[in-house]
Amino acid sequence: MRGKAKIVLMLLFGAVVCAGAQSPIKGQGPAGETQAHEYWVDTYGLMWAGQDNGKDVNWHEATKYCHNLRLAGYSDWRLATIVELTGIYDQGAESAGETSPTRGHEAEAMKFHVNGNLFLTGNEWSSTRVNDDRGKPSGYAWYFTFTGGTFDKDDETWTSILKRALCVRKSGD
Repeated sequence: MRGKAKIVLMLLFGAVVCAGAQSPIKGQGPAGETQAHEYWVDTYGLMWAGQDNGKDVNWHEATKYCHNLRLAGYSDWRLATIVELTGIYDQGAESAGETSPTRGHEAEAMKFHVNGNLFLTGNEWSSTRVNDDRGKPSGYAWYFTFTGGTFDKDDETWTSILKRALCVRKSGD
């Protein structure tokens, strides 16, 4: 009887270990490690959503998306600044993403040069607005392109092709 009980316990333990290995890892890992596309904590203490919103949005919709995001037990997500976005660009890093099929053809894989192995699907809006000569918002905001490491501005109200929302928050708060 003892031998059978021991075998049953070993089989149950093995089943639990195997089941645990197949489930996605959730929770905060060490800086620089992506947690199953949930989030990534960079070396500056910023927690990044593991993926962008995945669809074309204008700047106002991107801001609202991040404001309403509930992820990893947090509700204080926001749209990243242009400086924060440029800070996670890495020419040597390659993170596969997917383009939107909105261009009239099937989605195709693209290489995004971003730290944290984040899953991106387009250019990322920033929270940084372009001011006019008087220092007032001009109606334009900056966005960042992780395929080439460049940034540019676009009209905040246009739902431009391949403009997305990548959300961030301060880790530890």
